[in-house]
Amino acid sequence: MRGPALVAVLLVTVLSVAVLLPTTSATASVLGSDTAGPIGWASAGAGTTGGAGAAPESTWTVSTRAELKEALANRGAPDAPKIIRVKGDINGHEADDGTLLGEQDYAPGYDLAKYMSCFGEDGTAWSDTRYDYCRQQRTLRQTGSNKEKQQIQLTVPSNTTLMGTRGDARLLGVFLTVNTGTNIIVRDLRLEAPVDHFTTWSPDDGEQGNWNARFDALTVITGRNIWVDHCTFTDGRFPDREAPEGFHGERVQRHDGLLDIEDSSDFITVSDSRFTDHDKAVLIGSGDGRGDRDRGHLKVTFVRNLFTDIAQRAPRVRFGQVHLVNNVYRGRARSTVYALGIGLESAIVSERNVFLYEGPGAHPAVAVAIYGGTRFRDSGSWLNGRPAALNAAAAAEATADFTTDTGWNPADVYAYRPLRSAAAVRWHVLHHSGPR
Repeated sequence: MRGPALVAVLLVTVLSVAVLLPTTSATASVLGSDTAGPIGWASAGAGTTGGAGAAPESTWTVSTRAELKEALANRGAPDAPKIIRVKGDINGHEADDGTLLGEQDYAPGYDLAKYMSCFGEDGTAWSDTRYDYCRQQRTLRQTGSNKEKQQIQLTVPSNTTLMGTRGDARLLGVFLTVNTGTNIIVRDLRLEAPVDHFTTWSPDDGEQGNWNARFDALTVITGRNIWVDHCTFTDGRFPDREAPEGFHGERVQRHDGLLDIEDSSDFITVSDSRFTDHDKAVLIGSGDGRGDRDRGHLKVTFVRNLFTDIAQRAPRVRFGQVHLVNNVYRGRARSTVYALGIGLESAIVSERNVFLYEGPGAHPAVAVAIYGGTRFRDSGSWLNGRPAALNAAAAAEATADFTTDTGWNPADVYAYRPLRSAAAVRWHVLHHSGPR
């Protein structure tokens, strides 16, 4: 074999070796295999082991919402080590008798069209007296939202491994939360973001107003040492593009985020996961005014994840020290607002990520956007096969005090070894991300 054919074989061989190296025992400690545990920030502090060491009576297999709720309570010892295996589909709207609850079960008589009609033209200010049913609709929306939250929210306590089985386990419409929990692993699950049946129209949010849905697929509040691994986050069966038409000819937004990390959460790794078909995907830090809680926290690593058809927030970061390494972003340029959002006092280190955007407008400004931040450094990323030039794009949008000195270096905190070619990153992420 000679010439181009030999070169092609050698290229495939080298690429395969580069991608397969992470699974060997020699490199497990730096690339985060199941044996070694997570790489990145989740390995810091006390480390993240989840339910390791769980007693036999704290090992659960669940297939209904009621069983999952019981397993999380763990016979009155919720913080004891526990391993919970999810089998098949669990629906957050499933009542204890197995029936599925809907909008009218939470708020009989609520009607989205009537709710919208109580605003002025094109969604201006609300009036209780615009129609005789407006006060009732306002009350129904509020009570219905609270009842839906009470039904679909399930909180993961400390020292838990929550994992899917056989690659087909799904949490459908579950509002999964961590609230002050520590040492938690969420793995091999498909998480379909809840539909907010009672999403709120806010006329004063933005230039024309905005819908504000309430529920995420996963929210971490004041959580520490959390590892999200080999999961898929998506709107699934209910994309917002199929929602009813709202104001200004746009669709009603019935989903909030896929993954939100807030309120001084720390030491989190998101690895080998997929985020698909969503608008505002990942938020780190809930607001510019939360510096008293978030400053010095929100340390998060994203490694080898796939973001497909995500419009924005992949992620958007405030205050946090965030490392983005070997992730793949793909979609249509005209449908993408931005990928990486550099928010107030954030310190983002981006490293060897792959951006694949189709159509006109596929330029570096699609990949990065400034939202009050001044510290960002990218090294070695690619945009459609060429150097991405993200530092220059960020600097062009930022204020005069922009700097690539982020004040921290991931290699000083934890060991890792990134894949170094765009082909290797793309191959590995496309073949290995998501539930196994």
